[in-house]
Amino acid sequence: MKLKEIASLLNGEILGDPDTEITGVSGISEAKDGDITFVSGKRHLKEISRCRASCVLVKEPLSDTAIAQLKVSNPHLAFAKLLEYFYIKPVKPIGISTHAIVSDKAAVGRGVSIFPFAYISDETSIGDGTAIHPYVFIGEKTDIGENCIIYPHVTVRGNVRIGKRVIIHSGTVIGSDGFGYVFEEGRYYKIPQVGGVIIEDDVEIGSNVSIDRATTGNTIVGRGTKIDNLVQVGHNVKIGSNSILVAQVGVAGSSEIGDYVTLAGQVGIADHAKIESGTMIGAQSGIMGNLAKGAYSGSPAMPHKEWLKAQAVF
Repeated sequence: MKLKEIASLLNGEILGDPDTEITGVSGISEAKDGDITFVSGKRHLKEISRCRASCVLVKEPLSDTAIAQLKVSNPHLAFAKLLEYFYIKPVKPIGISTHAIVSDKAAVGRGVSIFPFAYISDETSIGDGTAIHPYVFIGEKTDIGENCIIYPHVTVRGNVRIGKRVIIHSGTVIGSDGFGYVFEEGRYYKIPQVGGVIIEDDVEIGSNVSIDRATTGNTIVGRGTKIDNLVQVGHNVKIGSNSILVAQVGVAGSSEIGDYVTLAGQVGIADHAKIESGTMIGAQSGIMGNLAKGAYSGSPAMPHKEWLKAQAVF
């Protein structure tokens, strides 16, 4: 593919030979002749002198390099789009495998792929273009939207609603029982968990994530939110749109997380906490009560700048 064709695809400005041949996409340290790579920050500039790529995506032109450059508004985003263009092949629907178990009472859309050994229960709806991989279990009265990808060994219990373009990675369980018990006469009495889960459009859920069903009502994950591996979301939790939950985050029951919130690795959130939209919480922080918009660190969490001062004292 010629560099001028890539420039047209990305609406970029070429600094160099427009007929440069691009055959692949790679990171800056492993790029070779024929590859296009990107520079996203000043810390990578020193690697340019050793880079063997044929072109580099930049936000501002670089000096002292003979490598062709393609100026774009967001090099990292352009890099992601090129990876998709070069390496992600469109899914070809395979239909319903004869080795899958699909209820006669299920509604399956057009262009759906249901792989061998998947199990689709009664009164389930699968939207157009969705792919259900091997050993996936879909429980009763579950609705799955269009163009979703559910990878092997995912369990979706009953009474779950999943929006469009949702990706769920292997080992994840959605709709497991919430952790609810009443202690009486020396033993724990289980509180029935009869609610559901709502996963809105464009959510991606990593591997080995557990999202509990609500006791009553719904546990909700908002549109565009991304959840990393090994995250626990308790019953009746409400997560807003376009938030990020990094690996090993734990969110206890009935907590509310706003829009555009970032929870770094191993953040723990106590039950009934409320976190305002736009908040950032540093790794391994412990959250209780209500947090106004801001940046926080520590356990218990405090404003990030105060935490840095405290660490200096320690």
